Amino acid sequence: MMTSTQPPVHRKAKGYRWEGVVVQPYKEDARALFKAVTRQVLFADPQQGSELRYFEIAPGGFSSLERHAHTHDVLILRGHGHCLVGREVREIVTHDLIAVPPMTWHQFRATGKEPLGFLCMVNAARDKPQLPTPEELAEFEQDPRIADFLNGTR
Repeated sequence: MMTSTQPPVHRKAKGYRWEGVVVQPYKEDARALFKAVTRQVLFADPQQGSELRYFEIAPGGFSSLERHAHTHDVLILRGHGHCLVGREVREIVTHDLIAVPPMTWHQFRATGKEPLGFLCMVNAARDKPQLPTPEELAEFEQDPRIADFLNGTR
């Protein structure tokens, strides 16, 4: 993670790994369902009050379905896939921008043959993710497009 006390330049290494930046597990929360995701914190300067993180989802992988009080701003750097934001399922490709408003359900899936890699800007002080209840999941399943997305068939 880069702070104001670290050198201002980190050279990109092979395969979207930056020198001096630790590749971390996506989550430590065993309750959240996700598959094949890594996380790198690229910038975390307390003076900015935000973090810039790089996530990578392996082909066939997905992030957890969750919502928070904070926003997410996402830039797709590589690969393609689909995302759920609220009740909208969208195809996403390199250079797309995705804004996730507060308290909005969201999930990202890598549906191509290469990893889906994206930058994500968030508040440095974040609330803990909220996971859907069984009742909320059942409500999502009522919409065929969302059901296909959650089941990995879209």
